[in-house]
Amino acid sequence: MNLQQIRTFRAIMTSSNMSDAANKLGRTQPAVSASLKALEDALGVTLFDRDGRKLSPRPEAHYLLSEAETMLAQSQRIAHTMQTMALGQAGSLSAVAMPGPASLLFPRFIAGILQGVDGLSLSLFARSSPQIEELAKAQSIDFGFGDAPQSPEGRSLFDCQVISAQCCVALHPGHPLAQRETVSLADLGGVALGTLHRGHALHRKLNAQMEMAGVSPHIFLESQTYLPILQFVEQGLCAAIVDPLTKAHIEASGQGASAIAVRPLSDRFRYRYGIYWPRFRAISTLAVEVRKKWEAEVWRMLTEMDSAPRAEDS
Repeated sequence: MNLQQIRTFRAIMTSSNMSDAANKLGRTQPAVSASLKALEDALGVTLFDRDGRKLSPRPEAHYLLSEAETMLAQSQRIAHTMQTMALGQAGSLSAVAMPGPASLLFPRFIAGILQGVDGLSLSLFARSSPQIEELAKAQSIDFGFGDAPQSPEGRSLFDCQVISAQCCVALHPGHPLAQRETVSLADLGGVALGTLHRGHALHRKLNAQMEMAGVSPHIFLESQTYLPILQFVEQGLCAAIVDPLTKAHIEASGQGASAIAVRPLSDRFRYRYGIYWPRFRAISTLAVEVRKKWEAEVWRMLTEMDSAPRAEDS
């Protein structure tokens, strides 16, 4: 039994005669008769009493008609869903981002581009960068956004687009360094600093590059993300070298120049982002499109922040 036979049967049941049914289906009468006979053979049931060319439906035919309507409606829904999924107009999306972007920039972007998308199943979480990498290895997400991978381990299981960009300095507007057009690492010698935790690559980079600049970092505050550090910057308790998407967060959240001043860092000090996706997971067209659009959005924001973004090998 197949859908063509079911459609033929419904056309016969809702037509005055076999000729009318054939016209509805755009087929010849012999083809319609053969399809009906094949359906009866498949079911092992005679659906009609035949008197010459006249067909009289049996009780079994009336029961099958109600089931056929349900089957054909369901097949139509499935076909519509598959078509919209292929066009990226429906589907599922499982995405994760590191806590900073996940608090505002990432969900705001996702919500904006999914306007008008029907039949969507969405999963959106904040995770640390190591967790995002593990989820990509496990084929458990459609894509993730975090720090670039730190080692080649497990790289056969996922792909990653790495984008680096120049960092900047966040200061209280009343800080003397806020009066300068640019700030150097040497300028930050002796200045209380907020930075990411000591297990983060940026923390190690900060120590190494400030020592190369001939000054020692004065670490006042360590945090998992930049967002808590900004509260201390706003109160004038510390300064911070921040990534450009944190600068974008400051602007997007309404923390203007009256609360936090952001100045370019004159020394080369780049932050490396990574967009992750698994190699062996079946990913919907919608999810692929969202990932590509997020990558374009990252490039746009980094360019807008004057952070000289560039693609790098992962």
